[in-house]
Amino acid sequence: MLHAAVAMLGRDGLTVGLDHISLEEVIREAGVARSAVYRRWPYKDLFFRDVVIELARTAVPGIFDQEVRLLRQVVAEREAWLETSELRAGLVAELVRQLALLDFEVLYESPAWRTYLALNAAFVGIADGEAREQVRAALAESERAHIAGVAAAWELLAGLFGFRLRPSDETSFETLARLLDASLRGLVLGALSDPSVVTRRVRARPLGAVEEADWSLPALSFANIAWGLLEPDPAVVWEEERVASVRDTVRALGDDDG
Repeated sequence: MLHAAVAMLGRDGLTVGLDHISLEEVIREAGVARSAVYRRWPYKDLFFRDVVIELARTAVPGIFDQEVRLLRQVVAEREAWLETSELRAGLVAELVRQLALLDFEVLYESPAWRTYLALNAAFVGIADGEAREQVRAALAESERAHIAGVAAAWELLAGLFGFRLRPSDETSFETLARLLDASLRGLVLGALSDPSVVTRRVRARPLGAVEEADWSLPALSFANIAWGLLEPDPAVVWEEERVASVRDTVRALGDDDG
């Protein structure tokens, strides 16, 4: 029986199920009239189909505010590192070290993100072809928005600290974002079954780092990917005015009027 079940799942794949959710409990939680619910969704399967589509649209957690606070903190503690090219590279390395760990921890602890990963892996098992296509389209839209946000953040970070994409490579910040995101997803998935991924640290000094420090696996992965695609921009001239501008820009990030 076990061998037969495993063979069947190996052939057909796991499917997304919402059997543990009671429609009556959802109605009570939402505080809406039962008659209105059944006018909108005559069958509960129609409601659960729309739930899966909504999950596909909204499952990616937003962590921009936490990232901005950490960026401001790291730069504030190391403002003198803006003075030389070596220290600026070290500042970016330190930002990568801490931001990658933050991203990993937020996603690892997020039920919404686990739902998003599960939907990406299992939506092809939805029997209804129309519903499957709607979920696929919603996941694609959510994915594009997520990757665009990651790419924009890295483009801002690179430009701010005087880095550019290596001109010899036919890459973009979207490419960088997709590689970083793929690495993070793989580590989150690995950590769900092997929690040692969360706590493991490697004493290292990756490219650009000023000093040896404890690096998490996500941070090491981010550093190697980023340093493979980015380099200092020779067109950027670091004068006192630019250093002051970077300080002011970082301080203003996340402000309502910034």
